[in-house]
Amino acid sequence: MSAPSSEVSLPGDPPGGRRAAAVWGIGVAVYFVAVIFRTSLGVAGLDAADRFGVGASALSTFSILQLLVYAGMQIPVGLMVDRLGTKKVLTIGVVLFTVGQLGFALSPTYGVALASRALLGCGDAMTFISVLRLGTRWFPARRGPLIAQIAALFGMAGNLVSTLVIARMLHGMGWTATFAGSAAAGLVVLVLMVLFLKDHPEGHEPPPAQHAGAAFVRRQIAASWREPGTRLGMWVHFTTQFPAMVFLLLWGMPFLVEAQHLTRETAGALLTLVVASNMVVGLVYGQIIARHHAARTPLALGTIGTSALLWAATIAYPGDTAPMWLLITLCTVLGACGPASMIGFDFARPANPPERQGTASGIVNMGGFVASMTTLLAVGVLLDATGGDYRIAFASVFVLQALGVTQILRLRARTVRRERERLVASRVEAVHVPV
Repeated sequence: MSAPSSEVSLPGDPPGGRRAAAVWGIGVAVYFVAVIFRTSLGVAGLDAADRFGVGASALSTFSILQLLVYAGMQIPVGLMVDRLGTKKVLTIGVVLFTVGQLGFALSPTYGVALASRALLGCGDAMTFISVLRLGTRWFPARRGPLIAQIAALFGMAGNLVSTLVIARMLHGMGWTATFAGSAAAGLVVLVLMVLFLKDHPEGHEPPPAQHAGAAFVRRQIAASWREPGTRLGMWVHFTTQFPAMVFLLLWGMPFLVEAQHLTRETAGALLTLVVASNMVVGLVYGQIIARHHAARTPLALGTIGTSALLWAATIAYPGDTAPMWLLITLCTVLGACGPASMIGFDFARPANPPERQGTASGIVNMGGFVASMTTLLAVGVLLDATGGDYRIAFASVFVLQALGVTQILRLRARTVRRERERLVASRVEAVHVPV
């Protein structure tokens, strides 16, 4: 399969530069903090089970509810970003996820803790789409793939803080002090955002959107969904993101400690390897896709196939535990899942005009979190049903991967045809723009 190898720089493209990087960096800082809060449960799963006296299914409900809220909010948040702009939506998001993290720290019961994670998920849902929109408003279109990957890289840095800092604080300072103390980071980014964040550079104001209530919302969603690039992006995100998300968000630590008999320190180091691999691969994928759009589908399918192969080799390895070299290889490959999921946005971005970017990004972003939520639930239920058999529970990953690959193969050719049509049209338009 081939695809357009470059994007046309239109006359209205934002200039980028240092000021763009500074403003966009504030948005990325908000996302960084949101990811710390989102993934903090991943290193506290065993502690949460002890604190609230719950089993595997109830423990997975924390992450499932958080992701359910996150996924359910994606399209509404996309519409909000298109209508209200980045700054207003990010402000709401920061307030919500900070209150949610603080509430989780102080929760006396399982029910209150669940409500706090739901509130956190609601605020978290407002961050990444807003940061993507901020990037398109401040940087030229040709920088889109790299800017998105760098944003995701900083998100993984937030995950790294969870695995390194939050885990140590948790065992040194205790539950309440750790989660309440981390909530202060939300206040810091809120102040920075209120003082310095702007939706767009001067002279690049978007045209006023015509909003007509429910009818406009339906048209916006329908127009985005009709684009095969949006649907392909959603399925790419669906299929690539969730294996690493499930591993990092909740089940990686219990699997490595309980099934593989590793110490918490060694298990934490392997989780850190996933994050470090993600950060390195993200930069590589962003550079490749920015230069060669035809590489998008091969990179996505290659990541899916390799992660499935390593996942199968690990859970099917004869004997009680897999060797360390295999666990290291698995964690290294899982690190590529996050960067591969970002390819989904590179299919949706050129398929939609600026006034639909938030809505289209919301549809794409919903994919991976629906898959993650489904797998988190499946693993928890299967663990309880089989008495803690991780081999059976983790095999649920292959069902969703098979579904996603089928949809990717079905939509890819249609997406490439539409991209070629738009590329030809944009070149003709650029030629006729008066100088």
